[in-house]
Amino acid sequence: MEKMLTGIRSTGTPHLGNILGVIIPSVSIANKNTKHSSFIFIADLHSMVQIENVKTISNNTYQIAAAWLAFGLNIDNCLFYRQSDVSLVTELAWYFNCFYPYQRLVLSHAFKNEMKKIDKGKISVGLFTYPILMAADILLYNAQIIPVGKDQLQHIEITRSIANFFNKKIGEKLFALPNAFLQKKNMFVIGTDGEKMSKSKKNCINIFSSDEVLKKQIMSIRTDSKSLEEKKNPETDYIMSLYSLIAPLEKIEIMKKKYLRGGYGYYEAKIALYEHIIHKFSSEREKFFYYLKNKSLLDHILALGAKKAKNIAYKRLNCIRKHLKFNSII
Repeated sequence: MEKMLTGIRSTGTPHLGNILGVIIPSVSIANKNTKHSSFIFIADLHSMVQIENVKTISNNTYQIAAAWLAFGLNIDNCLFYRQSDVSLVTELAWYFNCFYPYQRLVLSHAFKNEMKKIDKGKISVGLFTYPILMAADILLYNAQIIPVGKDQLQHIEITRSIANFFNKKIGEKLFALPNAFLQKKNMFVIGTDGEKMSKSKKNCINIFSSDEVLKKQIMSIRTDSKSLEEKKNPETDYIMSLYSLIAPLEKIEIMKKKYLRGGYGYYEAKIALYEHIIHKFSSEREKFFYYLKNKSLLDHILALGAKKAKNIAYKRLNCIRKHLKFNSII
């Protein structure tokens, strides 16, 4: 059985895009996989390139953990852990830093995009070497199935390049080549402004917020200026796009007909989306708040997962150290 690995940065509560694009498909894979062939982690080390406040990262970690568990992740069937609890990954990242050409990282699309947004004086080395740590996350466990969004495809290519580069250097296939796993239906979840849903763009729909806040988020979805009476195009409408990702086919068809017929306003469509989210995710919302009220339970669950992950990581890293002529970790 090929190993699956995925993680979400602890930059805030998982939004609808995270849930549809990563959490739900990954839980489905992990719960079906053989025991210990799925690695799901909370990327708190990665979060440090965006958030300076350590307390914020810690609080966000609990929210990410609660979300995974709320959606039914079977922790007995996978390794569910906090990235910083398995610090061996940073040692492997250092080896990759020393072997991988600087110029190839300069070409990273994600880094070049960040360069446009951030004052160059505030860009950290961590942001630049982000793909290296991501490669270490994957290659430490030789994971081969990596659920990602389209924006992460280049990082998987960099990971494959690092694996190939390192294998050639030591003259042995020590690292397996990972493959990106894209969910065709949920590759791109739009936000309230029609762009990709993202915390940094502040266009998210957070199903774990209060009913009032959730409704406000949905009511902020951008629409055209067509009146209640006018016919509307369901193919280009953002409300319809989101509704189509979560509603059953028969309800989607009913809403499409209302759009095409006219006499159906965007307010009514937003209310329909809001009510369906409340109904569809009622159980998950309840579980999420239960776990947040029991952070000691979350700590216990993450510690157990980290212990299992460390056992594998120690063996792998000692094997890598042997090829580098370093002593084994005792």
